[in-house]
This record gives sequence, C-alpha cells and structure tokens, in this order.
Amino acid sequence: MTRLAVTGAGGRMGREVIEAAGKREDVDVVLAVNRSEIDSVAGVAVDDAADFPTLLTERDPDVVVDFTGPESSAEYVSACAEAGVAVVVGTTGFDEDGEAALDDASEQIPLLKAANFARGVAALRQAVREAVGALPGYDVELMETHHNGKRDAPSGTANSILDDIEDVRSDLTHRTHGREGDQPREEGEIGVHARRAGDITGEHEVLVAGNHELLSLTHRAESRGVFAEGALDAAVWVADCDAGRYDFFDVIDANQ
Repeated sequence: MTRLAVTGAGGRMGREVIEAAGKREDVDVVLAVNRSEIDSVAGVAVDDAADFPTLLTERDPDVVVDFTGPESSAEYVSACAEAGVAVVVGTTGFDEDGEAALDDASEQIPLLKAANFARGVAALRQAVREAVGALPGYDVELMETHHNGKRDAPSGTANSILDDIEDVRSDLTHRTHGREGDQPREEGEIGVHARRAGDITGEHEVLVAGNHELLSLTHRAESRGVFAEGALDAAVWVADCDAGRYDFFDVIDANQ
C-alpha cells in the first residue's frame, strides 16, 4: 500500500485523485491539503496547506501528488525535497526558473512530472512523432480545446506535442499562435490554436497536410478520471525509485 498525500485537494484534479484513490487497494490517502478551507473530499479530511511541511513529517506519506499552480507547486516540491518525499507533478505552466527548480529537487528525491497522465495521450505523442517524421515537407497544425477555467494556453500537453514535432522535423522552426488578418502560412511554421469553452475535459488534434492528402490524429478525454488514474499509477511506481527526474513514459515502459 502506497501512502499518498494530495495537494490542491479542493481543485478539479485534487478531488479526482482523492476519489480515484478511494476505489483502489494499492494506495491510501494519508494527507490532503488545500489553501482555502474545506471540510473533506470523498471522506478524506483536508488540512491547511500552510501546515504542509510539518504534516509531511507527521503523516509520513511515500509520495505526494500535485495538481495546483506553478508557484504553489514549487513550494510543495521544495517541502518534499526537504522531507525526502517523492512527488508526482501534474501542474503545468512552469517557466524556465520553475523547471530548473524541479531539476534541483530531483537531485534529492524521485520527481515525476508529466503534462498529461492519459495513456492515450502517450500513444498519441508516439503516433505524432512517427507520422510527422514520415511526411517531410507537409504542413502541421495543432489545435487543443479545454474547459473555460484552463489557465495556461497552449496547454502543457499541447506544448509537449509541439516539442515532439519540432524534435523530428528540424525544418519547423517557429510556432504561430492563431491567425488574424492577412496572414498566409509561412515556411517553417507550426500553427497552434487554443480554444476554451464550457466544461470540456481536454482534446488535442494534430493535422498533417500536403500532397493533396490530410492526416488527422486526435485524442479526446471523456473524464478527468483518466488523468487521476494515470497519476496514481505514476505515484505507486515512483515511490520506489531513486532520486531523479522521471516522466509518464517511464511508467508505461515499466509496465509493458
């Protein structure tokens, strides 16, 4: 049984993780914190996030799962590094300094960060790399859609896919975010489009077109539960790892 702590317990993903954990036999939520006061989530008492460093020592979790915001996530990760507790980071939107701080923490603890914990998205990324690499010279566009409360645009998942595309196609050198007015497509660009509406969980589509043909690769998440389950799989796996930086592909590879 992996002893689990969850930050941002009152948020969309924090709640999903706690609820999903309650249905599994391999994890036990021993600590949940939130910055604003709430009573409980799925029967789990929620403590004040200000007490997080002390509670880490008192409750002794094996791993922390964090879906919050870049600034708060950095504070939680720092506390985990001080306490020697592994952490799974699903938070996106880190700047270069934030990513550097995660790298520093991973020298002390096992740290697994992913922009998306859906196994289908991992498969999509692999398929995109293969397709884009096999179609040199074709135009590439990416469109992502999320709920109206999503803060970062493009999403962390979209940025990961864009990194994959640029890795296999060196001729694609810049990203064009939306288009307006007289703006024909330029050589070397990847078109990027972010939509925000309603309560859409998440959708990512990569369009590859050229030579009078079109290839579309799409992943659609029907529920946030898929991300919660993936994060819990990651937590169970990384709890037994040595200090270092890991991603969700490591979890998938280990289970194949």
